[in-house]
Amino acid sequence: MLVIKDLSIYLSKDLRVLLDDFNFSLQPGQKVAVIGEEGNGKSTLLKAIAEPESLRGYAEVRGEIIADQEIIGYLPQVLTPERLMTDTETFLNKRVNWDHFDYTEFYGILAELGFPAERISSKVRLRDLSGGEKIKFQLLCELARRPTLLLLDEPGNDLDLESLTWLENFILNQTIPIIFVSHDETLLNRCSNTIIHIEQLRRKSLPQYTIAGVGYAEYVERREAMIIRQTRLANKEKEEFEAKMERYRRVYERVQHELRSVSRQDPQTARNLKDKMHSVKSMGRRFAREKESQTERPDVETGIMADFGGIEPLPNNRPILRLQLERLEVGDLLLSRDLRLDVTGPEKVALIGANGSGKTTLLRLICSELTESGIRHAYMPQEYSERLEPEQNAIDFLTRPERRGRKDELTRVRTYLGSLKFTEEEMFHPVLELSGGQRAKLYFAKLLLDRPQVMLLDEPTRNLSPLSAPEIRAALHSYAGCIICVTHDRMLLRTIFDRVLRLTESGLADVTSDWKTEI
Repeated sequence: MLVIKDLSIYLSKDLRVLLDDFNFSLQPGQKVAVIGEEGNGKSTLLKAIAEPESLRGYAEVRGEIIADQEIIGYLPQVLTPERLMTDTETFLNKRVNWDHFDYTEFYGILAELGFPAERISSKVRLRDLSGGEKIKFQLLCELARRPTLLLLDEPGNDLDLESLTWLENFILNQTIPIIFVSHDETLLNRCSNTIIHIEQLRRKSLPQYTIAGVGYAEYVERREAMIIRQTRLANKEKEEFEAKMERYRRVYERVQHELRSVSRQDPQTARNLKDKMHSVKSMGRRFAREKESQTERPDVETGIMADFGGIEPLPNNRPILRLQLERLEVGDLLLSRDLRLDVTGPEKVALIGANGSGKTTLLRLICSELTESGIRHAYMPQEYSERLEPEQNAIDFLTRPERRGRKDELTRVRTYLGSLKFTEEEMFHPVLELSGGQRAKLYFAKLLLDRPQVMLLDEPTRNLSPLSAPEIRAALHSYAGCIICVTHDRMLLRTIFDRVLRLTESGLADVTSDWKTEI
């Protein structure tokens, strides 16, 4: 059984505390979802349990993690460049113990996962696998070790809609406990029965954690109800206290005025007024103690603030895109043929499809088309490294080149980064040191600042906290421009888009009317 005692985690660079005196005991059958805003330490907690040596130089870990009897299977959020260059055969050989290898069990797992056996080869590198194949292959390697505990860090990030359904069933059907990090609200709702919520309060100076033995939906409902209830109670007590203090101030000022006005020839009245003032001051001290015991407004971490307002609405009949493509290819590989896509005005169009079907390739082509047309647009890639320089910091990324060095531009950029929960220190960190969610926030900040007429988004919510997702959905819904978006976020698909198109080998199929049933 995994037991964590008095665990504290400190970031080495800015000495920020991610966790303080964290205690947790994992029970059989638990499916534990770790949630929280970006950069709060969710992935770091999993690494501290599974691969503490990987945190050397990044974070300092104190306390006890007792897992001596556990065989831990671990899927990291991001594979290192070294691992991506490893072929699948070598990777598997390094993970399993061949002295106790059960081939019958292995091929059973292979069939259950639906992973092609021929993809385990010295000629196939991990980077050659699709997003879904990477997840399934890593699970295959870990399950072949017969783990007693699984740690999954954003396992659904690169999965298509069908694979997400498979992942949910996989988690639900496992008999061993699982601790997982996910941004996917649907997956959280269906799979979790315990929540660990990691928060950073007071400008990320005060860590706080909550453990609740309920599913995600119930936890969010209880948390919101607690916030509303405690806020109302605090407001009521504050109003009542201020009314009492107003009466107290009137009494104090009246007695003080009478003391100043009393004649020296009337010492008895002066003594009575001094006694009365003594009683009034005693009442003031009692009120001060009463204020200290008042209910405080709940100190909780809120999601990011986003507002894509401020752009001129697009006319409904304005042509945005007229795409006709005979062949969609990557190298010599034909992905699809006979593609037709017309987009007009402030339409919101979602592109879905299987892993490796060419959705990202198609979105890049659309970006090129819009660049040639002169329509003001912005592109948020799935792989943030496409547009982010590793040594560049957040402020440099958002500063417009023609306004670099201007004080008002620096103030503007800092204000937006603050609204996205960046601390002063994080604003100057190289983007390479930021979490995936923080890099996603950087792109959203750029969208907020640039005010494009068209947004091209490739899996925009894949690294964002589920607690920030409602704010992002509301902002995208109210956006007056056009959106063309690749996504597998089912909550986003249900609430934002006018059209949902599935990319297939024979082109784009309109599944707006039946996609909800499909997923």
